[in-house]
Formats: sequence, C-alpha cells, structure tokens
Amino acid sequence: MVKHDYTDVKNIYIICGKTDMRKGIDGLATLIQDSFELDPYGDSIFLFAGWSKDRYKCLYFDGDGFAMLYKRLDNGKLQWPKDEKEVRKLTQRELRWLLEGLSIQQPKAIQPSPKGAF
Repeated sequence: MVKHDYTDVKNIYIICGKTDMRKGIDGLATLIQDSFELDPYGDSIFLFAGWSKDRYKCLYFDGDGFAMLYKRLDNGKLQWPKDEKEVRKLTQRELRWLLEGLSIQQPKAIQPSPKGAF
C-alpha cells in the first residue's frame, strides 16, 4: 500500500453540496474543470461528498496519474457545507476539522493573526 503525505499540497478544495458519488476519476476531473473552472492537474486536493455524509471522495493528481481515495465512516457523519454549486478553498486546519467530524467554521478557535499587528 502506497502512503502519501499530503500536508504540503498547495491547494485543498471542497466541493460543497452533493456530488453524484457514482462518478469516477474522469467524471470528477471533468466536474472540477467544467463546472468550477479549476485545474484538476494542479497541486490540489479536491473533496466530494454525496447525499449521505458518512462517506467522501478525494481526488489528487500526483504527477503521473490521478489518485482517488474513497472513505466510508463507520461511526458518525461529516459536517459538509450545503452550499450547492460552490467550491471553497480550505486550510490544512479546516481539513482536519472536517475529517474529524467538526464544522470547517469554528468560531471559538483562535484565528491566525496577520504579521506585524502590534
């Protein structure tokens, strides 16, 4: 089993709302390119969920081909944003929250401050 470290990926995008989870790599890459005008070949991870929030797909181009991760949670559901036809860029921190079952918006979390704010 090949294990990759995706913590240094430049962009993390979440496709909000519901995606047809029957789509494979080609269908998801086409959706990224045609519906959201993003480059599926860039240094980016793309996340998708369907009707049931207990599973998601992750698409990534690693330089010589696409990798797709499909995960089904045994216990719990993701708090997936419901804004149909929207794509959002996430930070590593927001991705961690999402995959831990938390909302990507944590109003009580300490937010990073801009440099030089004295």
